[in-house]
Amino acid sequence: MYILKVKGTAKIPDYVQLRDDNFTLLAYFRVDRPEKAISKAGLGDHEQEIIQFISELPFGKIQKLPF
Repeated sequence: MYILKVKGTAKIPDYVQLRDDNFTLLAYFRVDRPEKAISKAGLGDHEQEIIQFISELPFGKIQKLPF
C-alpha cells in the first residue's frame, strides 16, 4: 500500500491519497480529518500509525506504508 500527501492551495486544503500495490485509489481524505476515511478503508487497526506517518510525510512524495 502506498501513501501520497498532496499540497493544497489557498482555497483547497491538503489531501492524502492511499493507493494499493496497483496504484488504485483506496482513500482520498483531508490531512486534518483522517480518522473516518482510514477506518472506511479498512485500516482502523493501523490508524495511529498512519496518522503519525502522514505528519512526517513530505508533500508530493509517494511512499510505501511500512505495514
